[in-house]
Amino acid sequence: MEQIRAAILGSGNIGTDLMYKLKRSHSLHPTIMAGIIPESEGLARARQQGLAITTDGIEGLLKQKDSFELVFDATTASAHKQHAPMLRAAGKIAIDLTPAAVGPYVVPLVNLEEHVGEPNVNLVSCGGQATVPLVSAMRSASPVEYAEIVATIASKSAGPGTRQNIDEFTDTTARGLQRIGGASRGKAIIVLNPAEPPILMRNTIYGIVEESDPEELRKSIEAMVARIQEYVPGYRLRAKPLIEDFRQQKKVTLYVEVEGAGDYLPQYAGNLDIMTSAAVKVGEEIGKHLRAGTWKKDRMEARL
Repeated sequence: MEQIRAAILGSGNIGTDLMYKLKRSHSLHPTIMAGIIPESEGLARARQQGLAITTDGIEGLLKQKDSFELVFDATTASAHKQHAPMLRAAGKIAIDLTPAAVGPYVVPLVNLEEHVGEPNVNLVSCGGQATVPLVSAMRSASPVEYAEIVATIASKSAGPGTRQNIDEFTDTTARGLQRIGGASRGKAIIVLNPAEPPILMRNTIYGIVEESDPEELRKSIEAMVARIQEYVPGYRLRAKPLIEDFRQQKKVTLYVEVEGAGDYLPQYAGNLDIMTSAAVKVGEEIGKHLRAGTWKKDRMEARL
């Protein structure tokens, strides 16, 4: 099977963890990592793994544009807003792991097929990847009037990029609950927990849905969890879905835990692991269309 060549923009924790996941992919082949800090551990590891490297960021990457088709941007929201038009002009497909939201929001199991062919897709946020699929699962059983999520992550797993993007996280995740999950209203909260030893990522999801069959709701939620576990093995419900009567509706409460695979990041950093896992899943699906010639290049040409 022909592998699709991929570049990693950003040599921090997320970019480095992503590199190891891409190295395991049967359909994607990482060829180059770009950073801006010459002494970064990520660039050193990339060189050890046989990738080309550049310390000139996006400019250095685009000097080697013939070596890749896909770009995974693992920098920051503000940086991606500068990178996006440059990548588009170079004819490269961007998979954005920041909350910049330049391109349409994408959660692999919910709406990726709608956006295959877009030159830039956005992975919402770690909280979005962990919770939006379950809100979508509720919606498939009954209309969702309101969805609220509280994402709690270990303080140690929140690096400078995450801390700089807190406002974008809450905004983008809430919009993802609505636009992708299908909730009429959405709200997102993030908590950085300094506990020692560090906790695993935990997400609490509250949904208010129209009167519906509780068993159908449970089956839909549990089926979605099983599908997520195919690419995020450490994803699990901590308890069975709690479904209660609420006025003339149903209140659904879910407790989700995400344990990282430990490729580069510690296992408690499930919030970062779910982003890199989702990025690989999205890249692999786009790659299938590229190999089959079904990727809609006319969309990109219309934007150039």
